[in-house]
Amino acid sequence: MLLSTVLSSASTVSAMTEPPRPPGDPYGANDPTSGSTPPPASPPPSPPPPGGYAPPPSGGYTPPPTGGYNPPPTEGYNAPPAGYNAPPAGYNAPPGGYNALPGGYNAPPPQYGGGSGIDDRSWNLINHFGGAAGAFLGGGVGGWIAPLIVMVTQGNRSPYLRSESVKALNFQILWTIVGVIGWATTCIGIGFIVIAAAWLMSVVFGVIAGVKASNNEPYNYPMTVQIIK
Repeated sequence: MLLSTVLSSASTVSAMTEPPRPPGDPYGANDPTSGSTPPPASPPPSPPPPGGYAPPPSGGYTPPPTGGYNPPPTEGYNAPPAGYNAPPAGYNAPPGGYNALPGGYNAPPPQYGGGSGIDDRSWNLINHFGGAAGAFLGGGVGGWIAPLIVMVTQGNRSPYLRSESVKALNFQILWTIVGVIGWATTCIGIGFIVIAAAWLMSVVFGVIAGVKASNNEPYNYPMTVQIIK
């Protein structure tokens, strides 16, 4: 009896001395000493990363190469190999250094100076055709003018032109003399025949010589004398 009274008094004292629990106490009205199980604790929240955002993962991109681009090769093109096939040293060159023109171009023979080039050919045409034109316009007595001009102006420069102009000059001088005789004898009538012969010979053979000269062929006048050498 006495023991129950003591235990009742002790429980009353403990209830009076325990302070009141705050609202929302996880233990509620349960005292942990009385063997009740407390509720499980919730995990603490994760702290925010510094700076407020997640940093990008390391190595997330590949930086460009240092040079920025691949430079082209140094040479810029594929050079031919060192041992390319060069033309053989003993290749067959065309004879005479040039291809002969079709049609059989005949150069003047060496005894006529070997005239070459368009200038010599043009002067030779003036030499022969000019003699024929002079005889035609001068009544058979003017054919010597053009050959004389060619011989004086071009004879020292080109032996070929000197040879051709001397031949034309000798021919035209001879038939000019004949023409002068014809003009002197016109009073007796025979002079007109002589003038016609001199005129015809100087013009016809001067034209023939000019055609030969256009083909670079030397021409020897018929019925001539060597007055000038």
